[in-house]
Amino acid sequence: MATTSTEQFFKNPVLGHPAGLFVLFFTEMWERFSYYGMRALLVLFLTASLFEEGWAWPREHALSLYGTYTSMVYLTPILGGYIADRIIGYRMAVVVGALLMTLGHASMAVDSEFALYLGLFFLCAGNGFFKPTMTSIISEMYANHEHKKDGAYTIYYMGVNAGAFLGILLCGYLGEQWGWHWGFGLAGIFMFAGMLQFYFAQGIFGEVGKKPVKTESKEVTEDPSVKRNPFTAIDKLLIAVSALIGLVWIINDPMSKIGGTDVFAFEVASLSGSNFMILLALLVFLILVVARIVRYTTVVRDRMIAVSIFAFFTIFFWAAFEQAGGSMTIFANDYTDRVLKGSAGTIFRIANTLITIIPLGVITWVLCLLFKQTFKNYKWANIILGASFLIIWGLVLTMLYEQHTAESPEVPASWFSVLNSLFIIIFAPLFSKVWESKYNPSVAVKYGIGLILLGTGFAALAYGASDIPQGAQTAAVSIIWLILAYYFHTMGELCLSPVGLSYVSKLVPGRMIAMMYGVWYLAIAIGNKLAGSTGGMIDQVTQEYSLSTFFLLFFLIPGGAGVLIILLHPLLKKLMHGIH
Repeated sequence: MATTSTEQFFKNPVLGHPAGLFVLFFTEMWERFSYYGMRALLVLFLTASLFEEGWAWPREHALSLYGTYTSMVYLTPILGGYIADRIIGYRMAVVVGALLMTLGHASMAVDSEFALYLGLFFLCAGNGFFKPTMTSIISEMYANHEHKKDGAYTIYYMGVNAGAFLGILLCGYLGEQWGWHWGFGLAGIFMFAGMLQFYFAQGIFGEVGKKPVKTESKEVTEDPSVKRNPFTAIDKLLIAVSALIGLVWIINDPMSKIGGTDVFAFEVASLSGSNFMILLALLVFLILVVARIVRYTTVVRDRMIAVSIFAFFTIFFWAAFEQAGGSMTIFANDYTDRVLKGSAGTIFRIANTLITIIPLGVITWVLCLLFKQTFKNYKWANIILGASFLIIWGLVLTMLYEQHTAESPEVPASWFSVLNSLFIIIFAPLFSKVWESKYNPSVAVKYGIGLILLGTGFAALAYGASDIPQGAQTAAVSIIWLILAYYFHTMGELCLSPVGLSYVSKLVPGRMIAMMYGVWYLAIAIGNKLAGSTGGMIDQVTQEYSLSTFFLLFFLIPGGAGVLIILLHPLLKKLMHGIH
């Protein structure tokens, strides 16, 4: 039955894959366009002066809100994925999520504080429905075609990075050159286009992703040696307590700094109420994890301990890596010489033209291939997609024209964030080849190298900022240091980020994957929140020490964590019991 239901997708392929994969490719591309486009502008807009039509927030306040938003992005999929899987189905979840995110971007295009918070709420809620469902649809489409899954996910991942690249480039350009709310509005327009394109083309997926139908019995294909470990009443209570405290803490952090309303306005011993409550939440959650792990057999227990250790080190990675949308954006805006004169300006014009036109040309070619296969049956979806690309080409050509005609082009502060996607597109195939060769290192070594490379990027920034005086609010450092930082950060990401979720699926038995994925996303959420909290200390550290010292901390902590996990390799190898 499964073979019959999925074989139809491969009858009229595009580049050897079902046309439906490319519908998902473009839908995800627009979602990433909107997310990264808005993310590139948020801190810049909040900290920009009133003269620049910003809100002139203190950096600590802006980064606190940024950290809360990005952490919620990784928490809401835990609930959204459950609702999609059990109640509304993946396809409806994509539509609902995209519509909510469209409303979020539309709200942010309105210049009011209430609209900003409402917009961020809609974006987080929409992301919760959208994020976990797209890959689930791909997984179902490729049932009984496992040999083509790696290629499918590679194509899909290219859509992710293409969207991030174009979103940062164009929303950043509009936001900084035309007005902040133009950038936010553009993100919403393409999110809405992505939703319409998916809605009108969803028939291409057949029965895949529809509302789930309850069945009386379910065939069990899991390893019978793995005993069940149902959640007890105490387990559920611990989950509820830790989740409630953690959620309130995440929201309370910016609320107390920006609005002056502190839910945790008390002290326990020498700890502030906020610190005490988050430590309590972490302690409760740790008790829950330990209590569940010890109930399993030795092999399962050890492997889950290994996953927990990797999740712990993941926090260090994201706490530093997500400075990209926070302190590194501030460094680009306020401390970097972005006005390029003479030969430097010419080099930038040529390089920016090539890195923009070539990827966009390739994606447009893929779009034409999709048109040939699907236009007859899904006319409206293709018309919407084609119109979207005409707008994209118009904006790209306008941007390049303005840069080529300017006497001394100014690099937008948001532009540097596109380097991450660009380096991924260039180097991901190389890393994939290494991981498939005899030189493929162990997961612990990959983690360690990733963290050390991440720290090296901050070492470049620390060196570049070494001549900036203590307490300085502006400077004009060469752009080379940001370029080097993003290069090393991307190399670190390629070592670590794709590895994590893969090893969760390898190490954890099927019936426990949902829980451990939840733990994994929780670790990433904690890292994102810490990124906002630590990034918000940029002014304090710069005043007391220097900006170079601030970035040096992000070299020492991830770098030290990287060395530590490499030293833990023998222990982790033993805990993994033969999984490589």
